[in-house]
Amino acid sequence: MKQTTMPEALMSQSLQLQQVAAEAMRRQASPHPPSVRRSLPLRVGTRGSPLALVQTRAFLTRLTRFCPLLRDMGAFQEHPINTTGDQVQSRRLAEIGGKGLFAKEIHESLLARQIDFAVHSLKDLETVLPPGLTLACTLKREDARDVLILSPALRDKAKALVAQGHSPLDALPFGARIGCASVRRQAQLLHRRPDLRFCLLRGNVQTRLDKLAGGACDATLLALAGLRRLGMEDRADLILDPELMTPAAGQGIVGVTVREEDRELLDLLSAIEDPEARAVATAERALLEVLDGSCRTPIGGYARLRLKSQPSGRTHFGDRELVLTGLVAREDGSFHLKREIVGEPTEALRLGRELGLSLKADSPADIFEDHG
Repeated sequence: MKQTTMPEALMSQSLQLQQVAAEAMRRQASPHPPSVRRSLPLRVGTRGSPLALVQTRAFLTRLTRFCPLLRDMGAFQEHPINTTGDQVQSRRLAEIGGKGLFAKEIHESLLARQIDFAVHSLKDLETVLPPGLTLACTLKREDARDVLILSPALRDKAKALVAQGHSPLDALPFGARIGCASVRRQAQLLHRRPDLRFCLLRGNVQTRLDKLAGGACDATLLALAGLRRLGMEDRADLILDPELMTPAAGQGIVGVTVREEDRELLDLLSAIEDPEARAVATAERALLEVLDGSCRTPIGGYARLRLKSQPSGRTHFGDRELVLTGLVAREDGSFHLKREIVGEPTEALRLGRELGLSLKADSPADIFEDHG
């Protein structure tokens, strides 16, 4: 009988984690630990929302999978942080400083050594990190698509229309009121359906669903990834194909930031890095960095790997190519420019920047201005 062995890559990851764990135990036992190190447990900072906590626990599960010793020794401790983005729910993020407000206090705690890791939804992470911090790890991407969630009065009829071959957007009645806080989603809907009306709807997933059920609007939009991670995928009434609704850059990916100087933590996280997530995230974030002249600008970025027609096999991604779609629009949907670029996954950074520059060159300059 042929003996089954651990795949070489997994064995290498396991050994890495074992070595880091052993070093952590040695430091913990040392009577004179280095002054720049903190004793165990290592503190993992995150937003305090239910979704953020679920994502953090999934990260820790992944981290300890190859090395139960890390779990058994109680090496990690959750550290929820109340961010400005969570505190202010009555205004759009664009009006109070942008998505970086979901990371501001977390990164301040990281720089102040109050935490050792910071776990984020990558779409909420600023493209340029504070000096001294780095995006150390990206985890395997969950489904990046957006979904429409409908009020009970619309749900059955809308689903029936889609089942008959109609577009999900055709299932919305004329003048439907959409609860939304995303200028990206709003611009794409208005481009196709200028009759739709919008109202501000923010808060965690359950809060938004409760407001919808209470009659605050006829429909709302959420990320499918978040619903899946919360075990609420059944609440997704209509899933929107990326051709219909370009996702946000980083949507569905969990990213972990640490201090650049913490080489041991960087080594630890390299063992659970997902190469495909890193490639697509790099392309999407490079696109966003070129385009993000204003936090009020509707921007979409979605990269995926697909099989090449003629695989080369010369690189890690030898049989696949990276396809990046970028979108720039006006909030009212009156301008809508979408383009695609294809290349090697190893050139993700260049592809993102190149597509971003192309979109920016052919978009009205005022789109990228912050009108306050």
